[in-house]
Amino acid sequence: MPPPQGSRKPPSAGAPRLLIGIDPGTQKAGWGIVEARGLALRLVACGVLQTPARAEMSVRLRAIFEELEAILARHRPEAAGLEETFAGNNPKSAIAMGQGRGVALLALARAGVPVTSLAPNEIKKAVTANGLAGKDLVAKMVCARLGLAAPPEPSDVTDALAAAIALAQRLPQ
Repeated sequence: MPPPQGSRKPPSAGAPRLLIGIDPGTQKAGWGIVEARGLALRLVACGVLQTPARAEMSVRLRAIFEELEAILARHRPEAAGLEETFAGNNPKSAIAMGQGRGVALLALARAGVPVTSLAPNEIKKAVTANGLAGKDLVAKMVCARLGLAAPPEPSDVTDALAAAIALAQRLPQ
């Protein structure tokens, strides 16, 4: 079977790589693109895909899908780090996050971008060296790694950048 249309070739050694991190959701989905050159990281672009809370789920999912496809076409990342669904104490939120994650997986597959699923504690450990770190410490370390004066808002964007950083650390140099 041929590779999907738009699939990427592996980068050559030492070449900069564009990586996207995604914090999936159906009301807000954070995304962040970093350039990784060895251990050095540089912020390229980031943002949040936001949908009206009262819109029908199908409308929200379509909007996230279309916006994410446009971001992928514009930036052409080589790989994606996608946060895994975390159930916590609210099954309804976990289902919504799973729906947002499914839409992100579809957009990434259509763009030929390979996906690495990352557990929330794996992302935290990669960014802070502590898998149980709180959001404040994650935000502080994202700023330190990317040379930012303040964490991007909303926190969904910071979480997406943390996923991109974790992906950069996981991939071979």
